[in-house]
Amino acid sequence: MAIQPSVLVLNGPNLNLLGTREPHIYGSETLDDIEVSCQETAARLGLDIDFRQSNHEGELVTWIQEARGEHDAILINAGAYSHTSIAILDALQAVDLPVVEVHLSNIFRREPFRHHSHVSTVARGVICGFGSHGYILALEAVARLIDAPGAA
Repeated sequence: MAIQPSVLVLNGPNLNLLGTREPHIYGSETLDDIEVSCQETAARLGLDIDFRQSNHEGELVTWIQEARGEHDAILINAGAYSHTSIAILDALQAVDLPVVEVHLSNIFRREPFRHHSHVSTVARGVICGFGSHGYILALEAVARLIDAPGAA
């Protein structure tokens, strides 16, 4: 484990399009903007973060598997894979790390197929509907879960 607690922050498909993709749902901030906010928050909380995005399910699964021994927790916005990927669920269960799930939109106010998340079944908590601020809330939650030095 790292000297300073480390969190793997994973972002799934289409999140690379933030800022231009349906801004009325997802807001105008880009994923780069969110990463900067996460880095600032992590520094305040005494966390290291490894912030990544992929449109490929297998790559996300590999990163989750590699998290064991490298990171202390996982914060994940699996995007549409939240609702479809048993492989991501299985990987999250296998690594046995605290998981916090985040969604920019309130998935329960959207199409019925988005109301179920496989990730939620293994997550310690879910934050949705607060836009990019949800990542900040999720990092604060993770810091408390792993007793990070800057957690309140």
